[in-house]
Amino acid sequence: MRRAERANLCWEYFKKEHPSPRTELDYQVPHQLLIAVILSAQCTDRRVNAVTPALFAAFPDLDSLSRASASEVLPYISSVSYPRNKASYLVRTAHILVRDHGGQIPSVPSVLESLPGVGRKTAHVVSSILYDLPVIAVDTHVFRVSHRLGLVRSSSGTPLAVERDLCGLIPGSLRGRAHHWLILHGRYICLARRPRCSDCGLFKICPRLGVSV
Repeated sequence: MRRAERANLCWEYFKKEHPSPRTELDYQVPHQLLIAVILSAQCTDRRVNAVTPALFAAFPDLDSLSRASASEVLPYISSVSYPRNKASYLVRTAHILVRDHGGQIPSVPSVLESLPGVGRKTAHVVSSILYDLPVIAVDTHVFRVSHRLGLVRSSSGTPLAVERDLCGLIPGSLRGRAHHWLILHGRYICLARRPRCSDCGLFKICPRLGVSV
């Protein structure tokens, strides 16, 4: 089965089973999403959601966060991964957003990437969710599931290579949803160590099981 054919079957399945997927990070306003995504690097969404309510209450807007010190932010995020680095990123990013962008979150991924603590994946997540841009963010779940389902070439060994392969298979109008579909499938079904293949609606086309239709 060709990759394009396999991909179309995947998207049709996901559209039927999960027509409106969304991020599992909790946020109310745009800058809170950016903060949550920065905190989620090498950390679970559940852990991030556990710390952000108190963080957002203490620093309710970018202006208050920009005037804080990293040491003031640190106690609120001490249980996430790399808290000292992330505390510094949040304060510095807030300062730049207030100073250079009027407190608004840029829509252009390359501009987002210029912010402290914001890499390509974070920039694509934020611009996809907030502005519905046709970009794909490749995290560990997307990387793993894309390979297991045969959506990307086996030689695509980097997140950027996977991103390019997926962009060739996913129409722009579906990319935002496809990002969430692959993440959620990897988080709850196609687990890293013990994938729940018996619960997977895509098992018939999964090359990992040696099955095709």
